[in-house]
Amino acid sequence: MPFYENKQSPERALLLGVDSGEYDCDTSLAELEELSCTAGAEVVGVVSQKLPSPNPATYIGSGRMKEVCEFCKTNEIDLIVADGELSPAQQRNIEALTDTRVIDRTTLILDIFAQRARSREGKIQVELAQLRYMLPRLTGRGRAMSRLGGGIGTRGPGESKLESDKRHIRRRIYALEEDLRQMEKRRNALRTRRKKDGVIAVAIVGYTNAGKSTLMNFLTEAGVLAEDKLFATLDPTARKLTLPNGQEIMLIDTVGLVRRLPHHLVEAFKSTLEEAKAADLILNVCDASDPSCAEHIEVTERLLSELGCTQTPKITVMNKCDRVPALYELPTVGKTVHISALTGEGIPNLLSEMERTVCVRTVRVTLLIPFSDGQRLARIRREGVVLSEEFLPEGTRAEVIIDATMLEELRTYLVQSGM
Repeated sequence: MPFYENKQSPERALLLGVDSGEYDCDTSLAELEELSCTAGAEVVGVVSQKLPSPNPATYIGSGRMKEVCEFCKTNEIDLIVADGELSPAQQRNIEALTDTRVIDRTTLILDIFAQRARSREGKIQVELAQLRYMLPRLTGRGRAMSRLGGGIGTRGPGESKLESDKRHIRRRIYALEEDLRQMEKRRNALRTRRKKDGVIAVAIVGYTNAGKSTLMNFLTEAGVLAEDKLFATLDPTARKLTLPNGQEIMLIDTVGLVRRLPHHLVEAFKSTLEEAKAADLILNVCDASDPSCAEHIEVTERLLSELGCTQTPKITVMNKCDRVPALYELPTVGKTVHISALTGEGIPNLLSEMERTVCVRTVRVTLLIPFSDGQRLARIRREGVVLSEEFLPEGTRAEVIIDATMLEELRTYLVQSGM
């Protein structure tokens, strides 16, 4: 008896964009096309229109909407993806006019996250972001709410919840937030333990598909999924790395960033992104072969600033330099290293720069702390590493490893310095 494989053809998608001058519309639409392909769609066409602001009823103008309706019928379009965030009214009106399912940029990114989430925390974060986004959009979605499964923008653990009433969804959101709070407590406890044990944490951040996971795999053989797709990595991965001077550090791979990252995602993934905030060093990895690499660096720097990472040392890592012509002038921001995580070119320079930066972050010193300042000693035990203690008549003599910034406060107690 012959067996036949059922193959689901990709959804045929049409992209809509409004060029209001707030950002580069062509670049944003190119990224939206890449996001759509990552989600599994086949982009058939792209429509954009210059307007002072999106049309409050149909996102694009009425004349251009007639063209879109005709295009959808002629080309059998299954899905329309808007580059902006649609209001419930805009979404309903476009669907009614075109008889085609409509999603926006945020829903598309949420769908990709739903596909990529593997850990329990990642799945909870995706569901929470989906529910927060959908809650204000439930009113008047009778027909859309009855749709189940199948198609970009409908996947993920949150889809079955969308048929429940708002009260049930709010209860679910509260439960998910509580779960995340408990996970965040555990994550914070791990960070505190790492700091107490003197572990140096280095976070790899940067634009999505910049090669962060490839770099992680090259340095630590972590086996992290590395694909030429947006958001290939969603869950953070931590691995030990021994620098050439013998110092051991913790290397942490984080979720990729993207232009106009929806605030629902930033809020839901805050605990994950805060790995960068707690790090002793940040590697801002950028795809040097991308013409928009300077803008990508700026997007990453802006989000890191919002997270409160302005004081954390950073190294800008220009990756994929093997793809860049020799005469191509690459941007530099602060400490910059040019590498290829695929071939290994420039990796020794990166490790040397990491050594220099990390070494100034911690110091090994001997202190003599008077008994009257027991609170200071308690803080050292909490935030640093106490290697040895000796109780003398003058106070406690302790050999410790502490942050360099803390040393400034303790110079009056300094006995001798080490590494």
